[in-house]
Amino acid sequence: MKKRIISAIIALIITLPLIYFGGIPFYLLALVVSLIAYKEILDLIIKDDYWIRLVSYICFLFLVGSSIVQNDITAVLDFKVVGIVLLIFGILFLFKHKSNFKVDKCFYLIGVTLFLGVGFSTLIIIRNMSLMYFIYFLLITTMTDTFAHSTGTLFGKHKINEISPNKSWEGCLGGAFFGTLISVLFYLIVINQSINVFLLVFITLFLSIIGQIGDLFFSLIKRQNNIKDFSNLMPGHGGVLDRLDSALFVALALIYFINFL
Repeated sequence: MKKRIISAIIALIITLPLIYFGGIPFYLLALVVSLIAYKEILDLIIKDDYWIRLVSYICFLFLVGSSIVQNDITAVLDFKVVGIVLLIFGILFLFKHKSNFKVDKCFYLIGVTLFLGVGFSTLIIIRNMSLMYFIYFLLITTMTDTFAHSTGTLFGKHKINEISPNKSWEGCLGGAFFGTLISVLFYLIVINQSINVFLLVFITLFLSIIGQIGDLFFSLIKRQNNIKDFSNLMPGHGGVLDRLDSALFVALALIYFINFL
């Protein structure tokens, strides 16, 4: 627990000022964090082929970097950029077909590159839009996760499934309730008091639930690869993907609701 608290404090000291000021410092932070996350998932697919890993990193950076100049969340998926990435992976497959880089592994790599690339691109664009929107987004993910853990610890009796044995329905409901309540109050007080409250509650609750689904999604990846954490970057917390699993899902879902907020 002590290591967990210390590593969390260090992470907050580093990241919060960069998130607050935005601009180039935040872009650098986002690029570094996204690259670490991509490495964590890449280590599960391609471990020993230098050229495949190098080309994959370039494609991923190209995808995430294209979002830096955007401030419109509806333009997060630039098909010109995606098209180039797909072409590069197709050419890479032809050159490396005699190795262990089979078609299933190629499409697996394409999938995780697009998924993480679009996910982190969305995070950057949300911050480009507004610091307050980004805080609202962070509150949904962090408060849901915090209260899901505490409520589940105190009252959890009914386990959800075998994917994550420590998660319970009581924790899920507690996380959704308090995550929604705190995020809605912040939005009404700081961002927009005139919004339709029922619509805001519905959207926020939906995003909170999606965040918990994202947590289960990445837990399933870890279970199928027989690992406890994606890395040991943060003692007591695991890797970047262990911390941002729900945030990536919430960011992707937020694309569809941003025009209503």
